[in-house]
Amino acid sequence: MNLKINDTVRKSSFVLLVGLLSACGQNKNDDTPWRDITPKEDLEGWEVKGGKAEYRVEDNTVIGKTVHNTPNTFLTTEEDYEDFILELEFKVHPSMNSGIQIRSNSLDGYMDGRVHGYQVEIDPSDRAWSGGIYDEARRGWLVDLEELTEARQAFKQNEWNTYRIEAIGDTIKTWINAVPAAHLIDEMTGKGFIALQVHSIGGGAEEGTEISWRNIKILTEDLEEYSKESPLEPVTTKNQLTKSEVDAGWQMLWDGKSTEGWRGAKLDEFPKQGWEIENGVLTVLASGGEESAAGGDIVTKKRYGDFELKLDFRITEGANSGIKYFVDTGLNKGEGSAIGLEYQILDDERHPDAKKGNHKGSRTLASLYDLIQADTDKPVNPIGEWNTARIVCEGKRVEHWLNGKKVLEYKRKTKDFRKLIQESKYKDWPNFGELEEGHLLLQDHGNRVSFKNIKIKTPENE
Repeated sequence: MNLKINDTVRKSSFVLLVGLLSACGQNKNDDTPWRDITPKEDLEGWEVKGGKAEYRVEDNTVIGKTVHNTPNTFLTTEEDYEDFILELEFKVHPSMNSGIQIRSNSLDGYMDGRVHGYQVEIDPSDRAWSGGIYDEARRGWLVDLEELTEARQAFKQNEWNTYRIEAIGDTIKTWINAVPAAHLIDEMTGKGFIALQVHSIGGGAEEGTEISWRNIKILTEDLEEYSKESPLEPVTTKNQLTKSEVDAGWQMLWDGKSTEGWRGAKLDEFPKQGWEIENGVLTVLASGGEESAAGGDIVTKKRYGDFELKLDFRITEGANSGIKYFVDTGLNKGEGSAIGLEYQILDDERHPDAKKGNHKGSRTLASLYDLIQADTDKPVNPIGEWNTARIVCEGKRVEHWLNGKKVLEYKRKTKDFRKLIQESKYKDWPNFGELEEGHLLLQDHGNRVSFKNIKIKTPENE
């Protein structure tokens, strides 16, 4: 009898000890200076963007409901957040897909205001990638959970789940129910809103399916004190292909560390001066603003016909540079730049070239240099920030894109195109713009301009 009593006492003591330890943990957590940003019944401080899914608040719980014939819908914070630690709980129907947007934006110049940016996935399907990081309406999957069995098993079907999301500097880390799920290092976006997604549904899906969120709280100060270490190996996107890019046939055109695949436009090797490679960034150095007077232009060793090129560039005040394509390095052996069609890179506000040229505005940023002006309503990031250029060449058709917006389109080898050539500085160059294939070029115009994430897709790799 005494043994049974002693066992009972021991068990009771153990339960009490666990309870006290748990309470201590809770009290410690309670000391964290969280700010509750859970929407109130009137959704003050939040707004709906994208589609027409319905949101309501009941008992301090946000509930989103699916609606037919509408795109993805987002309940977004009106406030933008830069560095933060976010915790929240969610419960989702097994048939739904959803996510938490962070550092996201809705810009007039990007896909007509479509919400885009980092999304921490909510995935109740058998795939079970909840906690992975998807780049909504941009690059697709950045971090999936294909190899992370423990994280995939952490999701609780038909129950409340807890996310912890840390976005500090260029690093994003996630946990699902305290299990590490993603560790990403990415430089694309440093600030934006937080949003709760109700995914679009197909015609065969049941309308009115719901997802719920509660206890949404955030830290924005003293983050180093509260940040957690992640045991996961970080996924770095700088000068790397994402999973979605690999699947689509993209290849790296520059490896981020060497000069492999590139040479001087008028050399057999890479220039010994005028260019530097540092921390995964390729930079043409300032040398007084003259064209190809220092290291000179650099070109791909390989030539390209149909292709899609994208890269990030960053300019300094008053800078001038360019991305050329269908370049014939044999055309100009003398002074100046190699000859080819050019995607202009320029500080439109400060460089005098913006007001020059035979065709008005044709020497401004993202224009077809000296021939066709880019859309004046183009989205441009400030000096010192990265911009993304994209050039699509398919047969005669060519497109220039800037930061996700198509700003120019034209056709080569047409009567109108050749007329533009005859009215430009290129009129004396034989067969200008008519090549079936040519080199790609980054220009040395004597100003400091940097490049990274240089990628290409060609028909043979799709």
